[in-house]
Amino acid sequence: MPLTKINHVLSKHVEGLKEKGTAKGKELIVNKIIKGAGVKGPRYILEGHGDKEFIKMNSNSYLGMSMNPQVIKAEETAAVEFGVGPGAVRFISGTHRVHRDLEKKLAQFHGRDDAMIFSAAYVTILSVISCLTTAETIIISDELNHNCIINGVRLSRPADKMIYKHLDMKELEEQIKKSIGKAKRLLIITDGIFSMRGDYAPLNEIKLICEKYDSEFAENIILIVDDSHGVGAFGETGRGTEEYSGNVKVDVLIGTMGKAYGVNGGYVTSSQEIITYLRESSPMYIYSNPITCSEAAAVHKVLDILDSSEGTKTLTHLRALTKRFETGLKSLGFEIIESDHPIVPLMVRDTEKTSSLVKYLLQNGVIATGLNFPVVPKGDQSIRFQINGDHTEADIDEVLNILKNYK
Repeated sequence: MPLTKINHVLSKHVEGLKEKGTAKGKELIVNKIIKGAGVKGPRYILEGHGDKEFIKMNSNSYLGMSMNPQVIKAEETAAVEFGVGPGAVRFISGTHRVHRDLEKKLAQFHGRDDAMIFSAAYVTILSVISCLTTAETIIISDELNHNCIINGVRLSRPADKMIYKHLDMKELEEQIKKSIGKAKRLLIITDGIFSMRGDYAPLNEIKLICEKYDSEFAENIILIVDDSHGVGAFGETGRGTEEYSGNVKVDVLIGTMGKAYGVNGGYVTSSQEIITYLRESSPMYIYSNPITCSEAAAVHKVLDILDSSEGTKTLTHLRALTKRFETGLKSLGFEIIESDHPIVPLMVRDTEKTSSLVKYLLQNGVIATGLNFPVVPKGDQSIRFQINGDHTEADIDEVLNILKNYK
């Protein structure tokens, strides 16, 4: 059956995105990675650009672990022992020793009873929110929460939902008070690190507000935090926004293994009762294959490194490079959002100019990502630079010099 009519409708939609400047466009394809040597960090060879070398400034691999020889060896060893795929969902025969070892390691790393791993952090969020929402639940969410949280709330169909202004603790408290008597259970959901800006939620303040009104709800106020951009890269020892906020412990913490850890997959860690409930209730967990054994072993090795002198050195290096880049951008007259997190947004505030700057950077050997509406609010168009642990001072200075010459 020809799909002429639907093809026309969908093509017209994509053309509309292009006209508005909000289309994502073709994806860059990495053909080769050249390992860092001397004063240079890794360089990337892109399809269609010959042998030209690029500095990648848009990677979530904050610790630079994806090319770490120890991590690669751990993954290869596990692949030889267990194969390249789990072969089934976990409750059938897809759970292997390395999966449980990693879950125990993640729980220990975050000081929790237990943890469970998913195929992706996005799926983890959808699962946790939907499984913890009932017909008598109200959800309150920060207005700049990630798309996965937005869709998780939509999927969950709570009794009601409220959105508070970004990081506005006064409005959050008012919304909690308005929910009293209208729900048995209240879910407060926030990003730890807000991925488009690099700023963070004040978890110590949020937890105090939750504790203040918890007794008003028959089934508690449950504080859920997606710290996918925080775990591994933020805080003195890489414990994320919880650590940075004074070692506060939220009720349900969600993280990813595909950003700072440099591998793949998502996870949730909490009380034993909540984790056991999710194992029995989450369709995203029950009916989906887990990450591979080799991926699990690689993440386990990353956590070992993070808790070693090498990890301390990497985090110190990462923080120093972040400040070097921020200072350089400000000295060039660019507007940025400052943070101790390695996300460094260069605020352009114009869609056409953002696209132009991304193109200029690519022409000069720098891979960067422009953020336009609707990914970010109108007026917040920006270039999101991301510093990685395998960048060097020379890399940072090279990018700054390229930006200095931008006309």
